[in-house]
Amino acid sequence: MKIVMIPSGFKECLDAEEVAIAMQEGVCRLNPLADIAVIPMIDGGEGFAKTIINIKKGTLIHKKVIGPVGKVVKSHFGVFTDECGKKTAVIEMAAVAGLKLVPRNQRNPLWTTTYGVGQLISAALDLEVDNILIGCGDSGTSDGGAGMAQALGLRFLDKNGAEMVVRGGGDLGQVADMDLSHLDERLRKVNIDVACNWHNVLCGEKGVARIFGPQKGATEEEVEQLSSAFDTYAALIQEHLELDVRQSPGSGASGGLGAGLVAFTGAKLHPRYDVIMKYIQIEETIEQADVVLTAEGCLDFQTPNGKIPAEVARIAKKHGIPVIAITGTIGKDAHVNYDNGIDAFMSIIQKPTSLEKAMIKASAWIADSVEASMRYIRIGYQIAQREQHQGGI
Repeated sequence: MKIVMIPSGFKECLDAEEVAIAMQEGVCRLNPLADIAVIPMIDGGEGFAKTIINIKKGTLIHKKVIGPVGKVVKSHFGVFTDECGKKTAVIEMAAVAGLKLVPRNQRNPLWTTTYGVGQLISAALDLEVDNILIGCGDSGTSDGGAGMAQALGLRFLDKNGAEMVVRGGGDLGQVADMDLSHLDERLRKVNIDVACNWHNVLCGEKGVARIFGPQKGATEEEVEQLSSAFDTYAALIQEHLELDVRQSPGSGASGGLGAGLVAFTGAKLHPRYDVIMKYIQIEETIEQADVVLTAEGCLDFQTPNGKIPAEVARIAKKHGIPVIAITGTIGKDAHVNYDNGIDAFMSIIQKPTSLEKAMIKASAWIADSVEASMRYIRIGYQIAQREQHQGGI
């Protein structure tokens, strides 16, 4: 039996490669000689830059920048040169403004910033790159990319015409005007592509504030405050740039960073797998599988909206391959995944426990769950063989 494992990471716990190692261990417990193909998968979030740079044999550059809560953090971006001699910088917003960089007692999307993302873009421009590839995912911010834009020279003005510092999405509602005249001119000379969740939009009932605000620590009142602030922000962008980002696909990516990148850097947004599949080839491997195992930190009603298990399942179903998902937790309306290509799923949680203990045990529990899945599959094979034998008598 050919077993293909294509996991994502478990946010703030294990990256995709660590999950893959644990999954492989689970299979090998049952059969050390199993035919296994392992492809740790990225979605634009954690691990995006390192994975792409490793594939392209580029260089990872470490840099200290302003993190999501306004303190200096150690971050990185990568640079590689293609066969035509063109230089591309790869930036991962999660490595500078990701949720894992926001302490749990400071998780309030009204007051987190993407300023460091702008600093990394500026650092890439200093290297005279031809292209910049940005991965949007696993964000801890909801400032519409305002912090990023400020780092690149944009000035926000209050109702009195005075410059104001936008510290997070909560300040956007107080912005009365913008001054774009100081934006870094080098942005005009570089091509910027963004891999993002195409389903996320900036404003409206399904806007990023309402969909993801609570996950980032916002109360119901704060969600409405942030949603209103994004309406004000979008109106200013349209006034100055004749660009309506309210409902454009991907505008809500990473707390609205997608909108800011389009508006102020001239970036092009792309469905993330359209970009990622140029670097990581999985369809041919899936086609050869007897069963595919994938993994995600939480499986719920949002999984079909562009998450890795759903993308893996979509490809597998083209070839009639069954898919099992191993998940940290099973969330609201997870059953919708049965209609989106995932044939079975299970949580790794073995007993009532705290989140902190579950994160410590995650690797071992992933291996246990995969082993259990393989045992279920073996039972199925044994039943099928017995029925075939009895039918032939």
